[in-house]
Amino acid sequence: ARRQKSTEELEALRAAQQVTQNVMKRACELIAIASVADNGELIYDNAPMTSERVQRLIDIWLLDEGYAESTSIVAGGPQAADCHHRGSGLLYSGQPIIVDIFPRSKKTFYWGDCTRTVVHGRIDNQVARMHETVVRAKAAAIGAARAGVTGDAVHAAAIQTIETAGFGSTTFSDVDAVDKISMVHGTGHGVGLALHEAPLLVKGGPVLLEGDVVTIEPGLYCRTIGGVRIEDMLAITADGADNFNDLHEGLTWN
Repeated sequence: ARRQKSTEELEALRAAQQVTQNVMKRACELIAIASVADNGELIYDNAPMTSERVQRLIDIWLLDEGYAESTSIVAGGPQAADCHHRGSGLLYSGQPIIVDIFPRSKKTFYWGDCTRTVVHGRIDNQVARMHETVVRAKAAAIGAARAGVTGDAVHAAAIQTIETAGFGSTTFSDVDAVDKISMVHGTGHGVGLALHEAPLLVKGGPVLLEGDVVTIEPGLYCRTIGGVRIEDMLAITADGADNFNDLHEGLTWN
């Protein structure tokens, strides 16, 4: 009953995701148009731009829309190599910055969940290659998603794209060389009255049902570079998936 969403539940989730991606757009554009100090630090409103300042603005924008409870991620550079790191301190031009926003509607109690990655200024060639691969992995996973297919198969579609591009796949707890670039988590999870619920899009994940609402969020991470992750939310249908996102997924937002 929790997995197969009703029409009303689907509309609540779609509305939550629309608010989430609108706030995401504001956050990424804010980072993209920041000015830059001589040492590469980003400057906003005549003061250093930090993860905490961007997180605070995200909270304010969400509260204005009737949403709360998003302990949003704004993680720049090597911090983002830990896919769960919220981010702290100064943000810099030229580094990939992961922004992950997941608020709950105070009216319907359903969640939104969206991730994008933004780079202010010049994009490093390796970061561009990571991003291109993540975009293709997301498309492959969405293309594989439909009722009757397993979460395992959707995850495998993303991993195959990652590995074909020459990157690795491992678990978050593994200890890898500092320069290894890998996807270290599952491809997605269910969303509803809980931010993380069944089904999981992971190795061994269950058969998807019509009416499941899931995220698709492949990512690549490296201890010296940081990370690139892109996340959409979609509803599983009999013959595919209905994507609730229509948001730009590039690294440049200005």
